[in-house]
Amino acid sequence: MSRPFGAESTTEDVLAGVDLTGKRILITGVSAGLGAETARALVTHGADVVGTARNLDKARAATGVVRGGGRLELIALDLASLASVRAAADALLADGRPFDVIIANAGVMATPQGRTADGFETQFGTNHLGHFVLVNRIASLLRPGGRVVMLSSAGHHSADVDLDDPDFDQTPYDPFVAYGRSKTANILFAVEFDRRHKDRGIRATAVHPGVILTELVRHMSEDATQDLMISLAAREAEGETAFALKTIPQGAATSVWAAAVAGAEAIGGRYCLDCHVAAIDDETADGVRSYALDPAHARDLWAKSEAMTGERF
Repeated sequence: MSRPFGAESTTEDVLAGVDLTGKRILITGVSAGLGAETARALVTHGADVVGTARNLDKARAATGVVRGGGRLELIALDLASLASVRAAADALLADGRPFDVIIANAGVMATPQGRTADGFETQFGTNHLGHFVLVNRIASLLRPGGRVVMLSSAGHHSADVDLDDPDFDQTPYDPFVAYGRSKTANILFAVEFDRRHKDRGIRATAVHPGVILTELVRHMSEDATQDLMISLAAREAEGETAFALKTIPQGAATSVWAAAVAGAEAIGGRYCLDCHVAAIDDETADGVRSYALDPAHARDLWAKSEAMTGERF
């Protein structure tokens, strides 16, 4: 990788001296937190950004500081509704302008047990299946040499995907297990998308932004948030990477690094954190579990996702 960035690097550190003029980038979930900061950083460095949000009024307020120059446009998208996903994809295809990067940033975390508009478990349906349909439907808009960046999480450590019971029909529901499954799915999607598109020079990767107290934790009770902090501290005591909260610009840094700075060959089909490629099954580091990078597993998830959504890609 070209520069030695790390856990404390910010979006401005990563993009210092980088001119993104002429680049067009899609970011899901720009109404708050990491998505809004990712959009701000990329627009500030010259990119044209299309941002998606369920609540466009909220997104307008969150991105107002950079919308004045005309480099940021907003479109409606609810990842928990495949009808909304398909409508957004159809609008982008009808528009026809290509993208250099898609950053799948939007998501939910530790939600109460529930279902999407299409009957899928909320977190798997929103975090994985919504993005699965969106990114695949607009894949033809990616320029050769383009990239897809999937936001995952160290939460993938808590659970592999369950292809036999993705909606918890037989399994007792646990919000963190459900979150972990969806974040593992995000990595596996990147692995298989990368395999399918790298011959066109299009590469996909997954990133862990770090632990940032954004609106993502809005479904967690005070006790649950405290339990999470205790769990992270216990992992540190057992020898894993030292735990520290990141600021939002630090959390968004790995996304913009993977999108615009890192070497494509190095990150393609991989999982990144703290602006570098993560170690695999290294118990002393906050790396990536091997089940999340397994190519056969990724193909099986792809087939299951097609069957669930009724779409073939």
